[in-house]
Amino acid sequence: MLSGLLAGVAALALAEPVSVAVRPEASPVTAVGGAVIDRTPAAVKDFAVRTFGSQDKLVLQLGIGALLVLFALALGLLALRRRRTGSAGVVVFGLVGASAAVERPGGGPLDAVPSIVSALAGAVVLYLLAGRLAQLPPPARRNAAPADGETPPGTAARPAAPEALRRRGFTLAAAAVAAGSAGAALLGHRLGASRGARAAASRAAVLLPAPRSRAAPVPRGADLGIDGVPPFLTPSKDFYRVDTALTVPRVDVDDWTLRIHGRGVREPLTLGFADLLERGLVERHITLTCVSNQVGGSYTGNASWLGVPLAALLRDAGVRPPSQGGGADQLVARSVDGMTLGSPVETVMDGRDALLAVGMNGEPLPFAHGFPVRMVVPGLYGYVSACKWLRDLELTTFDDYDVYWVRRDWAREAPVKTQSRIDTPRPLSSLKAGTVRVAGVAWAQHRGIGRVEVRVDDGPWKRARLAEEDSPDTWRQWVWEWPAAPGSHRLQVRATGKDGRTQTAERVGTVPDGATGRHSVVVDVT
Repeated sequence: MLSGLLAGVAALALAEPVSVAVRPEASPVTAVGGAVIDRTPAAVKDFAVRTFGSQDKLVLQLGIGALLVLFALALGLLALRRRRTGSAGVVVFGLVGASAAVERPGGGPLDAVPSIVSALAGAVVLYLLAGRLAQLPPPARRNAAPADGETPPGTAARPAAPEALRRRGFTLAAAAVAAGSAGAALLGHRLGASRGARAAASRAAVLLPAPRSRAAPVPRGADLGIDGVPPFLTPSKDFYRVDTALTVPRVDVDDWTLRIHGRGVREPLTLGFADLLERGLVERHITLTCVSNQVGGSYTGNASWLGVPLAALLRDAGVRPPSQGGGADQLVARSVDGMTLGSPVETVMDGRDALLAVGMNGEPLPFAHGFPVRMVVPGLYGYVSACKWLRDLELTTFDDYDVYWVRRDWAREAPVKTQSRIDTPRPLSSLKAGTVRVAGVAWAQHRGIGRVEVRVDDGPWKRARLAEEDSPDTWRQWVWEWPAAPGSHRLQVRATGKDGRTQTAERVGTVPDGATGRHSVVVDVT
């Protein structure tokens, strides 16, 4: 079992420096983890996001690690009697990793190299260690009656010289494998750290120019300052993150380019980061929402974004929306890790503040939120618009190409649905009778919130007071003063957009285009 575990550790340790040389996404654990995510049914994936939140990727990696340990232990036992079969098992697992790496979005033949090299190394280690074990006699049974010439029980006996040498040889070989694995892992860590440090240095060196069009100052009264309600602008460290990247891409801005091409593009463009900044930036406050957000969930946030207007960039490339005779109705965005998202061309060019964002809350984008460039499109769920680590924009049609999430049964187009949330009081709170502030946020991006109402139990709907509106593209805080009477009560909220449509009471899950229903909390008043 120890031999199997050492072989597995050696394989994974060697894979690290090799994958750094190829690309981080080619690491066997990352590739297999990505393949698991790709093949996980939407309902299960939604459960993982809902249950584990931002720790869902860590849980997946721990699960893969546990399975690898069990697999390695089993191969070690098998190799004791069938060395070649046990070693072949390591190679088979390497081929699984290689296949997963090649089939990942953006993968290629070179992505198979880390898995293959590491599997061959692990197979050799297991074969050699199992060979040394095979030379050792089985352990003597305890309490067995000594045969003639044997040492009586309770008397220390020295193993025969050849056996002692064999045991020493196995110990030395195992120690050498462990030391070599540690060295390979350390080398991989240092190479990865060096690569990450270069990317971090390139981000630290970015000086974002002042925007030619600043966001309007946040109106006084847009933030009600109520405990328990998130601030109007979400700090970057608190902004939700939902994506499929097991390893956050760390892109060196000096190596980054963006290509714009495809159907209806008269002048294909290739832009570096400096080229993008020279086009002039605008600053806007925009609320983003993840399609995985459950009713009352936390996967929504509002930030100040700095970026290049996307519609103007597309027009400079000769693109026209379908309503003006353009031949493409889908804009496919590709990230550096191969993820694809598809946005309606008509939507991103209809006058809204669709951006190629380079800044968030007054600084360059954090790596976790897409540095150096990401898309931000108000009014669309993130999975059809908010591509992070952007590297390519292709004009095509919905009929010609299905992007990542569409191939997994999510809707092609996904405008954000009107939603509201009670942030305070929290569920199952114990309150004192009297006036209680019931407050939260509501959003209907690019339409705006016109009204929020609250009711207690099955009573009449009471209109809440709305905070000042910043823009139709941002969420809106609200508060209602509740004369709370003793007892157990259920509070429910609903919002109405400026288009006159009231949030539906019908409970629907997140698949295929976002959850519906009304958020409610139960509290106890004494």
